[in-house]
Amino acid sequence: MNLTRASAENVSTGFPSDPSPLNGAVNILSVVILFITMISLGCTMEVHKIKAHLLKPKGVAIALLAQFGVMPLTAFTLGKALQMEPIKAMAVLICGCCPGGSLSNIFSLAVRGDMNLSIAMTTCSCVAALGLMPLLLYAYSRGLSGLVNAVPYVGIVSTLSFTLVPCAIGIAINRYRPNYALVVKKLGLTAMIISGVVLLSLSGVLIKDIVWMVLTPDVLAVGALMPLIGFTLGYVLSVMCRLSQQCSRTVSMETGCQNIQLCATILKVAFPPDVIGPMFLFPLIYYAFQCAEALLLTLGFRCYRALKAPAEGAVGIKQEEMTQA
Repeated sequence: MNLTRASAENVSTGFPSDPSPLNGAVNILSVVILFITMISLGCTMEVHKIKAHLLKPKGVAIALLAQFGVMPLTAFTLGKALQMEPIKAMAVLICGCCPGGSLSNIFSLAVRGDMNLSIAMTTCSCVAALGLMPLLLYAYSRGLSGLVNAVPYVGIVSTLSFTLVPCAIGIAINRYRPNYALVVKKLGLTAMIISGVVLLSLSGVLIKDIVWMVLTPDVLAVGALMPLIGFTLGYVLSVMCRLSQQCSRTVSMETGCQNIQLCATILKVAFPPDVIGPMFLFPLIYYAFQCAEALLLTLGFRCYRALKAPAEGAVGIKQEEMTQA
């Protein structure tokens, strides 16, 4: 089975093969959301902190290895193990090859990670993705039937290049007008939420008759397993490389949290609508499981810290009493 056959099946199930005004509106909104996200992400980046980590690159190097080693391999393995259809496997592989997103910074803060490393890693992964993402897609697509000549490299590189512009604007705002950076982040978050709600509504109308095609057991299983494997192996790899616990938690969050906005934009804009079908919504499924699992890990970490603190306090008091005696 190849993508040509997959395209024919999508048409037969009712997904429009010709561009429609509604489909165009969804494409435009996807690009707008990505633009706003990357400006806001850029406003969190501080050049001197990034430079400090680049001068001592062990943490960033391990994080990049986890990001572009663990996640693409996980996506490829799950696609093969579950014998996914070519277009589903393509959507999963693109998601796995994406760089880290801004959500990782939030969860790194929640688990008391190293925020400087988190921001440096997000920055470096966005830049590295320009070369690594097409290379990884080329390598892994060779191992999936029907995908050898199906990757839209030009569209993917164009989208990645586009993300660097708003990111650079955000960095410039944070460097030269730091007072405006907080305002930009708040306005960006508000605009992103509103745009996201509108995008979900329009997407729902667009695929209301064939949404069942994306809510299949294999897609849901991959959406649940990918972030969990990323969080776990990111932490294990960091501990094996002897990073501190704080840095290991950071790498874990950076590995499991993908840039969902970038993935959704690539799937929606780089592929014809009759080929991608409703699978452009896979990033939203991943996002839902990613948030749920990261929240559970954060809750577990906070509970562990809450239980550990009184125990350490009791040991300290006992040792003090023994010393006095």
